[in-house]
Amino acid sequence: MAILIPYDGSEPAQQAVRHALDHWGGHKLVFLRVVEAADGSLEAGVDLIKERLKESRQEGAVELPDDLLERLADVEYELETVVGKSAREIVAFAEDNDIDHIVIGSHGRSGPSRVLLGSVAERVVRRAPTPVTVVR
Repeated sequence: MAILIPYDGSEPAQQAVRHALDHWGGHKLVFLRVVEAADGSLEAGVDLIKERLKESRQEGAVELPDDLLERLADVEYELETVVGKSAREIVAFAEDNDIDHIVIGSHGRSGPSRVLLGSVAERVVRRAPTPVTVVR
């Protein structure tokens, strides 16, 4: 069984990790970071994607607090990064990677490189091919 956890470092995303560990800690956890891609010209989009991936690598694949890192010590997990629109990429990843369940925070960070996850969580719930748990 594989559990997908979209992760942006926000407190609701951390709560989603805690929930997943509490309920599915014996299964494979997949952390997915979505780097938002800009709409517009292809060249500008490619440049932005390269910059965001560079930022993502510098920040680390996931910014988990120490208590969660300790809990993950004995858990099978992987870190994935994709580029695109958050809800679309989360659903596509679940479809393409044999994901059994999605655990998502109710909302995430805001700012120029992040979208509010509230609307993303709603779209994921509506479109996901698997059960979705939204954690507050």
